[in-house]
Amino acid sequence: MSHTQGLRKLLAGQPFLAPGCYDAFTALLIEQAGFACAYVSGASIAFTKLGRPDLGLTTLTEVAETVGNIRDRVGLPLIVDGDNGFGNALNVQRTVRLLEKMGASAIQLEDQTLPKRCGHLDGKTLVSVGEMLGKLKAAQDARRDAATVIVARTDAIAVDGFEAGLARAHAYAEAGADVLFIEALRSAEQFERAGRELGGRIPLLANMVEGGKTPLLSIEELGAYGFRLAIYPGAMVRVVGQAATSYLAMLQADGTTRGMLDRMFDFDLLNEVIGTQEMLHHGETYES
Repeated sequence: MSHTQGLRKLLAGQPFLAPGCYDAFTALLIEQAGFACAYVSGASIAFTKLGRPDLGLTTLTEVAETVGNIRDRVGLPLIVDGDNGFGNALNVQRTVRLLEKMGASAIQLEDQTLPKRCGHLDGKTLVSVGEMLGKLKAAQDARRDAATVIVARTDAIAVDGFEAGLARAHAYAEAGADVLFIEALRSAEQFERAGRELGGRIPLLANMVEGGKTPLLSIEELGAYGFRLAIYPGAMVRVVGQAATSYLAMLQADGTTRGMLDRMFDFDLLNEVIGTQEMLHHGETYES
C-alpha cells in the first residue's frame, strides 16, 4: 500500500492523531513512537528553519526540501501544509506537483490572501470563495496520484464569523475537497455543529494549538463531535524550545551538563534512535 492509500485508509477508519514535525529527525521520532501519520507544519518550519513567525515567509522550495528529507527517512503518511498554494491557481498546481513528487500524502490549502499568517493570529484577510474554489479545482487537476488527499482549510471564522466559516466549508466540500479544516473553532458548540453538518459527509480535521483560540480537546472528544483527525502542528517546537531553554540555563549556571543527563539522549541512545549501526552495517555490504 502506498503512503497516499495508507492515509485514505486512515481517514476511512477511527479518529486519529497527526503530531507536527518540521524535519526528518522529528518525523522519525513520531514514527518510532507508533503514530500512524505526521503533519508537516509550515509554522514549525518557519520557527525552526528561519527563527521567524508564521507570516508567510517560507517559500515553496523550502517546504518541498523539508518534505523530501522527511520522506527519505520515514514511511508514514505525511499531511503537508501548503499554505495558500504560494500564489494563484497556477502556483497551486506547481505546489501540488512538487510536494507530491517530494512525498506528500496530503496537501493542505487555505483561503487566506498573500502574505498569509498563522491561523491563530489576528489580522488575516481572505480570497473570495470563487478564487478558492478555483484553487481547489486546480489542485485536483494537478495531482498525478488520484489518491493524494487535498485538504481545504478556511480561516473565515476569524475574519467573518462562524456562519461564514461554515458556509465556506460547505462550498469547499461541494467542490470536491477530500478533507475539511475549519480553522480556529472557538467552542465545543461550534465543534458540535460543524461535526453535525459536515462530519457525515467529509472527514473533518481539528487543529490543536496550545494557547491558541481553540479549546484543547482529546481525540475521543473530537471523534464524538464527528471529527476524523487532530493535528498538533506546533507542540513539538514548544516542547523542544522549553527543554532547550532549560538546558542552556543549566549549562550557563553549572558549566556542565552533568546535572541533566537523565533529561537527554546520551551518545549511544541517540545513535540507536537514528540507526547509526544499521547504516554502518549496510555500508559494509558494498565493500569488496
